[in-house]
Parts: sequence; C-alpha cells; structure tokens
Amino acid sequence: MSAFDYGFLLGITEELQTSQALNEYLSCRSYVAGFCPSAADAEVFALLGRPPLLHHVHALRWYRHIAALQLGPETPPELCRKGKRLLPPWSPPTGSEPPKLKLYNSLTRNKEVFVPQNGKRVLWYCCGPTVYDASHMGHARSYISFDILRRILMNYFRYDVFYCMNITDIDDKIIRRARQNYLLEQYRQKKPTASQILKDVLTSREVRPFQAKLAETTDPDKKQMLEKLDSAVSAALGPLQGAVESGTSDAVLLNHAQVLLEEAKDLLSDWLDSQFGSQVTENSIFSLLPKYWEGEYHKDMEALNVLPPDVLTRVSEYVPEIVDFVKKIVDNGYGYESNGSVYFDTAKFDSSHNHSYAKLVPEAVGDQKALEEGEGDLSISADRLSEKRSQNDFALWKASKPGEPSWESPWGKGRPGWHIECSAMAGSILGESMDIHGGGFDLRFPHHDNELAQSEAYFENDHWVRYFLHTGHLTIAGCKMSKSLKNFITIKDALAKNTARQLRLAFLMHSWKDTLDYSNNTMESAIQYEKFLNEFFLNVKDILRTPTDITGQFEKWEAAEIDLNKSFYGKRSAVHEALCDNIDTRTALEEMRALVSHSNSYMASRKSARLMPNRTLLQTIAVYLTDMLKTFGAIEGTEAIGFPVGGNGESADLESTVMPYLRVLSDFREGVRKIAREQKGKCLTLQYCVLCVLERLPTVMKLVDRETLLKEKEEKRKRVCLFLFAQMAKLAKMKIPPSEMFRSELDKYSAFDDKGFPTHDSEGKEISKGQIKKLRKLYEVQEKLYNDYLQMSQNGS
Repeated sequence: MSAFDYGFLLGITEELQTSQALNEYLSCRSYVAGFCPSAADAEVFALLGRPPLLHHVHALRWYRHIAALQLGPETPPELCRKGKRLLPPWSPPTGSEPPKLKLYNSLTRNKEVFVPQNGKRVLWYCCGPTVYDASHMGHARSYISFDILRRILMNYFRYDVFYCMNITDIDDKIIRRARQNYLLEQYRQKKPTASQILKDVLTSREVRPFQAKLAETTDPDKKQMLEKLDSAVSAALGPLQGAVESGTSDAVLLNHAQVLLEEAKDLLSDWLDSQFGSQVTENSIFSLLPKYWEGEYHKDMEALNVLPPDVLTRVSEYVPEIVDFVKKIVDNGYGYESNGSVYFDTAKFDSSHNHSYAKLVPEAVGDQKALEEGEGDLSISADRLSEKRSQNDFALWKASKPGEPSWESPWGKGRPGWHIECSAMAGSILGESMDIHGGGFDLRFPHHDNELAQSEAYFENDHWVRYFLHTGHLTIAGCKMSKSLKNFITIKDALAKNTARQLRLAFLMHSWKDTLDYSNNTMESAIQYEKFLNEFFLNVKDILRTPTDITGQFEKWEAAEIDLNKSFYGKRSAVHEALCDNIDTRTALEEMRALVSHSNSYMASRKSARLMPNRTLLQTIAVYLTDMLKTFGAIEGTEAIGFPVGGNGESADLESTVMPYLRVLSDFREGVRKIAREQKGKCLTLQYCVLCVLERLPTVMKLVDRETLLKEKEEKRKRVCLFLFAQMAKLAKMKIPPSEMFRSELDKYSAFDDKGFPTHDSEGKEISKGQIKKLRKLYEVQEKLYNDYLQMSQNGS
C-alpha cells in the first residue's frame, strides 16, 4: 500500500507550481507515514529536483523526510517491510538515595533516622508549663522551638502529628505561691500601720526562714539573688526608720511604709507562710492562681503564633487516673506505701529484666540536689526523706500536710507527685508507647528519667518513648535565665521590644537543641534577616505588577535565568538536606539567604541593563521562600508572596485595595519626572518629596505597614543626627590651630617650642625620638585640617 497518492502532480510541468500544489495538498493530510518511500514519493521527489521554498513548509518537511529515507538509488527491500519496529533497549537512571529525616534522640545522644511506629501517624507528648507566674522567654525557647519542629513535620514532611501537652496546676511551687499570695493579700487588707510594717519586715529579715536560706545557699546565682533582695530591703528600710525616729507626719510614714512593703513582699510573704501557711486549707485558693496564669500562658502562645495542642490535659482533671496509675505500679511490684505516701522503688525497677533506670542521664543517679529539686520544696523535709527505702526513690503520691490541697486515695488524703502527672496523662491519651516526647534540656533528670521508669513499670515495656527531644537552654545576654532566681524576661516584655516573627526568626537562626542567647545582638540579626527578605519580596511584587499580556509572562531564558534557576534548585535541595539533618533551620535559613542574594544580583544586573527580569522565575522563587516561611510559622495569612501588610483589624487584602491608588500616584510622579527631564533636570516638589531626576528608571512601589515606616523614619533621623554630630565634631577639631592642639594636654606635656610642639613630658623629661615621630604625624594631620578650615572660611562655605 502506498503511503501517499501523488499521481495528479505528475501532470504539472512548472517546478514552482508543483511545489505550491504539493504544499497545499499536504497541508490537510498526514504525509509522514511508513518507513520507506512509495513509488509516487520517488517520482514526485525526482520531479522536484531540489528542496521546496522555505514558505512551503509542508512540502519542505515531506521532501526532507523522503531524502532521509533514501539510502541510495534503490531502497533495500528489507527496509520497506511494513509493521512496527521494536523499541530499543532502555535502562533506568542510576539516581541517588534521597536523604532521610534524622532527629537527635536524647535516648541515644545521636541523630537517628525517624521511623514512626504507625506509618505517617506521629504521637507526640510535650511537657507543658507549671503555671504559677508569668510565662517567660525560657518557656518561649521550648514552645516556639517545638512549634517549629511540629509545623515542619506536619507541613513539610507531611506527617500526621497528634500533639498532646499538659498543664501542671498541682505542684509544690504552685501551693507555696498560692499560700504566699493569699496571706500577703490578707495582710494588706488589714491595713497595718507603718510601725507594724517596719516591725514585721525586720522580723522576717532577721529570723528564719530567710536568714537560714541565705546562710545555707551554696549556689552562687541563688545566693546573689538573695543578697540582692536583702540589699533592696535594706535600702527601703532606711527612709522609714529615719522618718519614724524624726516623728514625720503619718502621710509621709505611710508612703515610706508602702515602698518598703513592695520591696519586701517576697521576704514578708515567705515569713507569713512559715507562720500561717498550715492554716490555709481551702482548695479553691490553690486553683485560682494556676487558672489565672494558664489563661495568660495561652494568650502569650497565641501572640507568639504557637499552634495550640490537639489535646491539653490538666493535672487537676486527671487525679482519678493518676491514682489508678499509681495503684497499678504498686501492684506490679515497683512501688511501696510509707506513712500515707507512695514511692517508686528504683532499685527494684533497675534490677528487673528489660528495665533500666535513668536511661537519659545514667551518670546523674545519686545526684541528691537534682533529686530533691524534683521532689519539690515542700517534700524534702527530714521526715519525708526518711520515709524512703533509698534516697534515689521518688514520690508517686504525697500524703498532704496541713496547708496543702488533698484528694482521696487508697493510701489516705494526698496529692500527686510531679513526675507521675505526665505519665498518667500521656498514657491516658497516647497509650503504652509514643513516637516523640519533648521538653526542656533541664528536665532530662530526674523528671523525664522518672517518667520513663514509672511508665514502663506501669505498661511493663521498655519503649514508652521512641524519640526524646530536648530543647537547649536560654541565656540572657550570656547569663543563666531562671524564674526562681528572678532573672527572666516575660514573653510580654519581649513582645514589647520585638515582633513574634522576629523572635521566631531568632530561634530559627539557631539550632533547636543548643543553647540560645537572647541578647540585643541575637535580635538585631533576626531584624536584619527579616528586612533582607522583606526587601526582596517587595521588589518581586513590584516587578509582577508591571502590566503585560498573557504571552509576555513567558520570556526567553538566557544564561542569567538558567544560572539563577540552577541556583534555585540547588538551594532548595540544600534546604531539604538541612531539614532532614535534625531539622537544621539555621542552615536552611542561610541557604535561603544565599538564594535571595543571587536573585537580588540577577535583578540588579537586569536593571542596570534596562531590561525586565524574568517574572515567572522570580515569582517561583518568591513563592517557594514564602511557603518555607509559612512552614516555619514565620508568616500567617493567604498572601502568595511575602509578609502580610497591616496589623490586627486591618483588611487582609490591603494590598489589592490600596495599590490601584498608589499606581495612579506613581503614574503622576512619572509624569512629573518626564516634565523635569524635559526641563533639563530641574527639581519639582510633590507634597513633601523632592523629585530630582537623577535616573530614568521607573518608580518602584513597596507597600509596608505604618509601624515599619515609623521605625525606619526614626532610624533615619538617628542616622542624620549622628552624621551631624560627627560633622560638628570634625569642624570643631578643624578650628584648632596645630600650635594649640598639644598645649591643652598639661597632664602629658610640660614644655613646648615656639610652634606649640611638645618638648618635655609632664615629669620634665625630654620627649623621646620615637614619641616625637608619632606626635609629628599628629601635628601634620592637624595642620592640614586647619588649613582646610581656613580655605573653607575664605570661600565662605
């Protein structure tokens, strides 16, 4: 069967007409069929003699096809066999093994490949706050860091994370603080006289427990805190004592007394608690304090853009479950009752098959200081410590003493131990084994080691937690941060100085598991990183707003675009590798910075060449960076590119609303500039801006919020002031004649020559040759400055 029927063309004698007729014929037919020419193909091919004209595209394509198939005067018959040719052999590419997510597991102290127990489902428990005071940056260190890890696991690695967190609202610290606040408030309501306040403060300062605490404290940080408190009280005592002795008016006395009461409130409340704490028995007193501070904690987390947990458990709501949990541990042989309290038998557990005590920090076993801190201030009295079989044992259930809240149990009225709370609540929600347990580094021992022991004693397994993640410490300008030491910055105070995004960027720029120093330098780095990214986003948005038709969006790629695209995919791959490597956000942000730098260089080169950058490529890069920042929790909102503009209460679509008006203003400015160019560079004034036409580039429009503009305006004002001060100082120095510059330094020199050059030092000794050489250089510099000043004065400048 012939591929084509070209017989009618054989009657046409004109070559051009033949080519034209062939082109028209082929324009509506398939003419590349089969693998060898037909007789008609051969005859028409011979008739043409040479390729058709270029504009006869169909005829030219057919001609080239036939020419390629003709191997000689006659085509071998085996090439003219009809039928399908076999596919050539194919082999898959070698490829490379993609990186696997690894997490630093405190149980092994190594980075381990992350393998959830149930497919993509991840069960995660995080130790929450003990709510007795304002949340501080130490809390932010843990909860922002875990929020970043959680978001990356969910939104980048696509795990189905189920996140459970607790609120500790029953604890020794809460009990003591609630009693102290209650007793101090009762004291204030009695409106004591100035003399009574003076007497009580002196008493609380001189007797136990303060003096005992001050004398017994060996920790240098705690001792410094107590000494600082004592100094503040001493400073406030003086004025009141002086006023009492001099017989000052009651109003003045009361004023001094209130100042003293404020400075000594910690000291006084501690003393009141030691005197009357056992009389505070109403359970509601112990619940009001944690309820208030839990509410403040949630407000702080919302302000920091920390996702709420999927499940939140409160100790006060799980007391029955805790009692059952303790009972089973005792039934399994790992706990024992003593004087109404229940303790965990660490020796029995550690000697049991498949069990090991202190998996996280085995070297800390026997650290009595750490163990006592884990038991709580109200639970380390001599009688309590004597109840235990071993000093390493810890309380599962504490018999309540007067002045403590209590619940019924098989062992009498009492309250939960600190460590058992997390075990019972996590076990109730997540079951016998979880994928991830998170907490602060300082919780490893004894808290988390005790959690592991009692939970594995309850479930009789050795894998209650598969991966233990611990966030690093937070220091404040290099110093240890501690709420108990009163060396902390509240989250609200931090947010008054920096935005939630800036705080998060600061955390992202450091490893989540290492110590983070919260300082001016740290925050300045985060602020500059934010500005760097924002400037890039604003520039890309401006480019994308440039009008173009639908086909104009796709431009030919030259070497610069190919290079930038190669960089984009390289950096994206590097970001992925960094996130697989223990979620290394610090390296990821550096790779993103490098990508922005390359993009900025590309835009600058196109601008200098007066060419538009490739819109699609820049948009792809900007969207990727925005998506990564959204993944990290640094951007909230639906904007495809960049940081959202406007604060709370403003329209989310502010940019699309405002930009049309700004475009009109921009076009007007361009018109003004055009007129200025036509007027040979004369400057025209638009509102407060002087439009001096120095270049012919179009206006770049960047929409930023009011606060940012005000901050930049203030920074510019400061820079101008510094510049003016520097210029004034320079001018003042220029006015000094070289003959006078050393004469004022009588503390250094005692004799001078006729040009004011020093010859002897202040002790009357001759200036050495080496010193003369140095002074001569200074003299010559000043001489030049002074001559420049005289020249400026003569010119009237």
